[in-house]
Amino acid sequence: MRIGITCYSSYGGSGVVATELGKNLSKKGHEVHFITSSVPFRLHSFEGQIYFHEVKVVTYPLFEHQPYALNLAAKMSEVIKYNKLDVLHVHYAIPHAISAYLAKQLNGGGVKIITTLHGTDITVVGSDPAFLPVTEFGIEQSDGVTSVSKALYESTMKEFNITRPIEVIHNFIDINEFYRRANPEMRKRIAPNGEKILVHISNFRPVKRVDEIVKLFARIQKVVPSKLMLIGDGPERGKAEKSCRDLGICDHTVFLGKQNAIPELLSVADLSVCASENESFGMTILEAMSCGVPVVAYKVGGIPEIIKDGKQGFMITDNDSDKFVESCVRILTNDDLHAKLAKSGVERAGSEFASDVIIPKYEAFYRKIVES
Repeated sequence: MRIGITCYSSYGGSGVVATELGKNLSKKGHEVHFITSSVPFRLHSFEGQIYFHEVKVVTYPLFEHQPYALNLAAKMSEVIKYNKLDVLHVHYAIPHAISAYLAKQLNGGGVKIITTLHGTDITVVGSDPAFLPVTEFGIEQSDGVTSVSKALYESTMKEFNITRPIEVIHNFIDINEFYRRANPEMRKRIAPNGEKILVHISNFRPVKRVDEIVKLFARIQKVVPSKLMLIGDGPERGKAEKSCRDLGICDHTVFLGKQNAIPELLSVADLSVCASENESFGMTILEAMSCGVPVVAYKVGGIPEIIKDGKQGFMITDNDSDKFVESCVRILTNDDLHAKLAKSGVERAGSEFASDVIIPKYEAFYRKIVES
């Protein structure tokens, strides 16, 4: 098949999934065309039948704001026409599904539009009264819709008046990339005195509650000599840095910013922590599991679909910070428990969420929509 893919190309779970999906589809013989504003950050090199089409934004004094959605629709229309796409798969409802709908109309139909819902396009942006009608329209006008978790599917059906079926296809991971590898030198740089290493990875938006992670770590560090690696960047970084200073734990906290070497960094971690207010899926949790890192997280959104409480880590209900700290300390001070959780995480990532398991589900969905 000839497949177009549009996503946000910067850091973020939806961009990661869309890019990895395109790379895997190419390896399986499909022709893949990325239509984005810049090369997706996970698309490191040319691989197989992958093509990139840059969306250039027209600037004109009359436009107070750049009309990206229209520029995207125009480029989509061009790629559909001249590359004879069978499927245009857009990730994130706003504005991608709307641009795809317009592009399809410009070409008189033909191409099938598939929209994948990832999270904040539904729970934050899409549910805003100003965007709700247009989000609902984009979903309804798609030929096929998928959701990355059952939890997000349920949120979508609750927030919107949707009649179109939505198929749940979980996010996936390349277990040949995300696996634990020995790196004693890196570990010694992070924890020179043999401390335990906790890791948190996110885009530092308010919903990720990075400041809460810092406060929880301050309590854990009093019981277990440890270091906290914070990977990522975003609007809440300054607040988290201030909390480190206020709590006197700057010497135990490492802000690494945006990083590409995630498997290498996860390989030196002992525990992954997540205090998000909501997670439609939780890609960083899956990445940690695949690298043999147990997880402690608040039980929200799609997280229970990834980890089973007491099996690959612990899920904390009702925002119980005392239980969160207690669970972290328990894992960090019990080698047998840690090994058991780590082993189970690797096994579950490989059996339930590996690309070899999930990609065929997307292929089957494409075929069903194209043939309908």
